[in-house]
Amino acid sequence: MNLLLFTDEDRLDAQRIAVGGRRLQHLQQVHRASPGDSIRVGEVGGHMGRGTIVEFSAQRAVIEVSADTPPPAKLALELIVALPRPKMLRRILRTVAECGVPRLHLVNSYRVEKSFWRSPVLAPDTIRDYLLLGLEQSRDTVLPEVVSHRLFRPFVEDTLPALLAGRRALLAHPGDYPPCPRDLDEPTVLVIGPEGGFIPYEVSKLQETGCQAVSLGPRILRVETAVASLLGRLA
Repeated sequence: MNLLLFTDEDRLDAQRIAVGGRRLQHLQQVHRASPGDSIRVGEVGGHMGRGTIVEFSAQRAVIEVSADTPPPAKLALELIVALPRPKMLRRILRTVAECGVPRLHLVNSYRVEKSFWRSPVLAPDTIRDYLLLGLEQSRDTVLPEVVSHRLFRPFVEDTLPALLAGRRALLAHPGDYPPCPRDLDEPTVLVIGPEGGFIPYEVSKLQETGCQAVSLGPRILRVETAVASLLGRLA
Protein backbone atom coordinates (compact mmCIF):
# COMPACT_ATOMS: atom_id res chain seq x y z
CA MET A 1 0.00 0.00 0.00
CA ASN A 2 1.87 3.02 -1.33
CA LEU A 3 -1.06 5.32 -0.63
CA LEU A 4 -3.58 5.08 2.21
CA LEU A 5 -6.95 5.91 0.69
CA PHE A 6 -9.85 7.29 2.69
CA THR A 7 -13.40 8.50 2.13
CA ASP A 8 -15.83 10.84 3.89
CA GLU A 9 -16.98 7.89 6.00
CA ASP A 10 -13.51 7.76 7.58
CA ARG A 11 -13.53 11.42 8.65
CA LEU A 12 -13.74 12.37 12.30
CA ASP A 13 -13.55 16.07 11.40
CA ALA A 14 -12.05 18.31 8.72
CA GLN A 15 -8.45 17.35 9.59
CA ARG A 16 -8.64 13.84 11.04
CA ILE A 17 -9.59 10.40 9.78
CA ALA A 18 -9.85 7.02 11.53
CA VAL A 19 -9.08 3.75 9.73
CA GLY A 20 -9.39 0.12 10.77
CA GLY A 21 -9.67 -3.30 9.16
CA ARG A 22 -7.34 -4.07 6.27
CA ARG A 23 -5.77 -0.62 6.25
CA LEU A 24 -4.99 -0.75 9.96
CA GLN A 25 -3.54 -4.23 9.58
CA HIS A 26 -1.30 -3.01 6.76
CA LEU A 27 -0.07 -0.11 8.86
CA GLN A 28 0.68 -2.52 11.70
CA GLN A 29 2.30 -5.39 9.82
CA VAL A 30 3.92 -3.74 6.79
CA HIS A 31 4.63 -0.15 7.75
CA ARG A 32 5.14 -1.03 11.44
CA ALA A 33 3.67 2.38 12.08
CA SER A 34 3.47 4.22 15.38
CA PRO A 35 2.22 7.62 16.57
CA GLY A 36 4.13 10.46 14.96
CA ASP A 37 4.86 8.59 11.73
CA SER A 38 4.08 10.34 8.44
CA ILE A 39 2.40 8.42 5.60
CA ARG A 40 1.07 9.20 2.13
CA VAL A 41 -2.71 9.59 2.04
CA GLY A 42 -5.32 10.28 -0.60
CA GLU A 43 -9.04 10.90 -0.62
CA VAL A 44 -10.93 8.64 -3.02
CA GLY A 45 -11.96 10.84 -5.91
CA GLY A 46 -9.94 13.75 -4.52
CA HIS A 47 -6.45 14.98 -3.72
CA MET A 48 -3.37 13.33 -2.24
CA GLY A 49 -1.04 14.51 0.51
CA ARG A 50 0.52 13.50 3.82
CA GLY A 51 -0.92 12.21 7.04
CA THR A 52 0.51 12.05 10.57
CA ILE A 53 -0.56 9.24 12.87
CA VAL A 54 -1.75 10.76 16.13
CA GLU A 55 -3.36 7.70 17.71
CA PHE A 56 -2.66 4.02 17.18
CA SER A 57 -4.39 1.06 18.82
CA ALA A 58 -5.58 -2.44 18.03
CA GLN A 59 -8.94 -1.01 16.95
CA ARG A 60 -8.02 2.00 14.85
CA ALA A 61 -5.46 4.53 13.69
CA VAL A 62 -6.31 8.22 13.85
CA ILE A 63 -4.47 10.31 11.27
CA GLU A 64 -4.25 14.05 10.72
CA VAL A 65 -4.38 14.59 6.97
CA SER A 66 -3.49 17.37 4.56
CA ALA A 67 -4.28 16.67 0.92
CA ASP A 68 -3.68 19.29 -1.77
CA THR A 69 -1.90 17.41 -4.59
CA PRO A 70 -4.00 16.36 -7.58
CA PRO A 71 -3.85 12.71 -8.68
CA PRO A 72 -1.93 11.72 -11.83
CA ALA A 73 -3.64 12.11 -15.19
CA LYS A 74 -5.46 9.15 -16.68
CA LEU A 75 -4.61 7.61 -20.04
CA ALA A 76 -6.51 8.82 -23.11
CA LEU A 77 -7.76 5.27 -23.56
CA GLU A 78 -11.01 3.33 -23.56
CA LEU A 79 -10.27 -0.33 -22.79
CA ILE A 80 -12.62 -3.06 -23.99
CA VAL A 81 -11.99 -6.62 -22.78
CA ALA A 82 -13.99 -9.81 -23.33
CA LEU A 83 -15.04 -10.92 -19.85
CA PRO A 84 -12.30 -13.24 -18.54
CA ARG A 85 -12.56 -15.94 -15.91
CA PRO A 86 -13.11 -14.53 -12.41
CA LYS A 87 -9.61 -15.17 -11.07
CA MET A 88 -8.12 -13.37 -14.05
CA LEU A 89 -10.62 -10.53 -13.80
CA ARG A 90 -9.44 -9.74 -10.28
CA ARG A 91 -5.91 -9.18 -11.54
CA ILE A 92 -7.06 -7.21 -14.58
CA LEU A 93 -9.07 -4.84 -12.39
CA ARG A 94 -5.97 -4.08 -10.35
CA THR A 95 -3.87 -3.61 -13.48
CA VAL A 96 -6.42 -1.25 -15.01
CA ALA A 97 -6.39 0.93 -11.89
CA GLU A 98 -2.59 0.82 -11.59
CA CYS A 99 -2.03 1.87 -15.20
CA GLY A 100 -4.44 4.80 -15.15
CA VAL A 101 -7.15 3.47 -17.47
CA PRO A 102 -10.21 5.70 -16.98
CA ARG A 103 -12.83 3.24 -18.20
CA LEU A 104 -13.05 -0.54 -18.67
CA HIS A 105 -15.77 -2.13 -20.76
CA LEU A 106 -16.38 -5.84 -20.13
CA VAL A 107 -18.06 -7.42 -23.14
CA ASN A 108 -19.49 -10.77 -24.07
CA SER A 109 -18.05 -13.08 -26.71
CA TYR A 110 -18.79 -16.53 -28.07
CA ARG A 111 -15.82 -17.87 -26.10
CA VAL A 112 -16.93 -16.26 -22.82
CA GLU A 113 -18.55 -18.86 -20.59
CA LYS A 114 -22.03 -17.89 -19.41
CA SER A 115 -21.09 -18.72 -15.82
CA PHE A 116 -18.54 -15.87 -15.83
CA TRP A 117 -21.39 -13.36 -15.84
CA ARG A 118 -22.72 -14.84 -12.60
CA SER A 119 -19.42 -14.45 -10.77
CA PRO A 120 -19.44 -12.61 -7.42
CA VAL A 121 -16.39 -10.70 -8.69
CA LEU A 122 -18.79 -8.61 -10.81
CA ALA A 123 -20.57 -7.28 -7.72
CA PRO A 124 -20.01 -3.50 -7.58
CA ASP A 125 -18.46 -3.61 -4.09
CA THR A 126 -16.04 -6.36 -5.12
CA ILE A 127 -15.01 -4.50 -8.27
CA ARG A 128 -14.43 -1.39 -6.17
CA ASP A 129 -12.26 -3.29 -3.69
CA TYR A 130 -9.92 -4.56 -6.42
CA LEU A 131 -9.75 -1.17 -8.10
CA LEU A 132 -8.82 0.42 -4.77
CA LEU A 133 -5.94 -2.04 -4.41
CA GLY A 134 -4.65 -0.89 -7.78
CA LEU A 135 -4.97 2.77 -6.84
CA GLU A 136 -3.11 2.18 -3.57
CA GLN A 137 -0.28 0.55 -5.48
CA SER A 138 0.12 3.30 -8.08
CA ARG A 139 -0.70 6.33 -5.90
CA ASP A 140 -3.90 7.43 -7.56
CA THR A 141 -7.28 8.38 -6.10
CA VAL A 142 -9.71 8.28 -9.04
CA LEU A 143 -11.55 5.01 -9.55
CA PRO A 144 -11.86 3.74 -13.12
CA GLU A 145 -15.39 3.23 -14.38
CA VAL A 146 -16.30 -0.40 -15.13
CA VAL A 147 -19.20 -1.05 -17.51
CA SER A 148 -20.60 -4.48 -18.40
CA HIS A 149 -22.13 -5.32 -21.79
CA ARG A 150 -23.72 -8.77 -21.79
CA LEU A 151 -24.67 -8.84 -25.49
CA PHE A 152 -21.93 -8.58 -28.11
CA ARG A 153 -23.85 -7.47 -31.19
CA PRO A 154 -25.84 -4.63 -29.55
CA PHE A 155 -22.61 -3.37 -28.00
CA VAL A 156 -20.75 -3.32 -31.32
CA GLU A 157 -23.63 -1.86 -33.31
CA ASP A 158 -25.13 0.60 -30.82
CA THR A 159 -22.45 1.53 -28.26
CA LEU A 160 -19.06 1.10 -29.90
CA PRO A 161 -19.51 3.67 -32.72
CA ALA A 162 -19.90 6.48 -30.16
CA LEU A 163 -16.82 5.28 -28.28
CA LEU A 164 -14.79 5.34 -31.49
CA ALA A 165 -15.72 8.90 -32.41
CA GLY A 166 -12.52 10.94 -32.49
CA ARG A 167 -10.38 8.00 -31.37
CA ARG A 168 -8.09 5.50 -33.03
CA ALA A 169 -9.44 1.96 -32.59
CA LEU A 170 -7.14 -1.04 -32.19
CA LEU A 171 -8.20 -4.68 -32.01
CA ALA A 172 -5.48 -6.87 -30.51
CA HIS A 173 -5.96 -10.24 -32.17
CA PRO A 174 -3.76 -13.27 -32.95
CA GLY A 175 -2.88 -13.56 -36.62
CA ASP A 176 -0.98 -12.04 -39.50
CA TYR A 177 -1.66 -8.41 -38.69
CA PRO A 178 0.59 -5.33 -38.40
CA PRO A 179 2.43 -4.99 -35.08
CA CYS A 180 0.66 -3.02 -32.39
CA PRO A 181 1.93 0.58 -32.46
CA ARG A 182 3.88 2.10 -29.59
CA ASP A 183 3.54 5.27 -27.56
CA LEU A 184 0.31 6.54 -29.06
CA ASP A 185 -0.21 10.26 -28.61
CA GLU A 186 -3.88 10.31 -29.61
CA PRO A 187 -7.10 9.15 -27.92
CA THR A 188 -7.42 5.41 -28.44
CA VAL A 189 -9.86 2.55 -28.02
CA LEU A 190 -8.19 -0.80 -27.35
CA VAL A 191 -10.15 -4.03 -27.77
CA ILE A 192 -8.86 -7.32 -26.33
CA GLY A 193 -10.68 -10.61 -26.83
CA PRO A 194 -10.83 -13.81 -24.80
CA GLU A 195 -7.96 -16.29 -24.76
CA GLY A 196 -7.55 -17.45 -28.35
CA GLY A 197 -9.18 -14.26 -29.62
CA PHE A 198 -12.61 -13.38 -30.91
CA ILE A 199 -14.27 -15.74 -33.39
CA PRO A 200 -14.18 -14.65 -37.09
CA TYR A 201 -17.72 -13.23 -37.01
CA GLU A 202 -16.83 -11.02 -34.04
CA VAL A 203 -13.57 -9.87 -35.63
CA SER A 204 -15.48 -8.95 -38.79
CA LYS A 205 -18.07 -6.95 -36.85
CA LEU A 206 -15.38 -5.06 -34.95
CA GLN A 207 -13.49 -4.29 -38.14
CA GLU A 208 -16.69 -3.09 -39.85
CA THR A 209 -17.17 -0.65 -36.98
CA GLY A 210 -13.68 0.78 -37.50
CA CYS A 211 -11.28 -1.30 -35.42
CA GLN A 212 -7.84 -1.98 -36.91
CA ALA A 213 -6.54 -5.49 -36.14
CA VAL A 214 -3.00 -5.50 -34.71
CA SER A 215 -0.75 -8.21 -33.32
CA LEU A 216 1.62 -8.70 -30.40
CA GLY A 217 3.41 -11.51 -32.21
CA PRO A 218 2.94 -15.24 -32.77
CA ARG A 219 2.42 -16.23 -29.13
CA ILE A 220 -1.04 -16.68 -27.63
CA LEU A 221 -1.04 -14.74 -24.37
CA ARG A 222 -3.28 -14.98 -21.36
CA VAL A 223 -5.74 -12.10 -21.27
CA GLU A 224 -4.16 -10.55 -18.18
CA THR A 225 -0.71 -10.72 -19.84
CA ALA A 226 -2.06 -9.17 -23.02
CA VAL A 227 -3.71 -6.33 -21.07
CA ALA A 228 -0.49 -5.48 -19.22
CA SER A 229 1.68 -5.82 -22.34
CA LEU A 230 -0.55 -3.67 -24.51
CA LEU A 231 -1.02 -0.94 -21.91
CA GLY A 232 2.74 -0.78 -21.42
CA ARG A 233 3.30 -0.67 -25.17
CA LEU A 234 0.76 2.04 -25.86
CA ALA A 235 1.40 4.21 -22.82
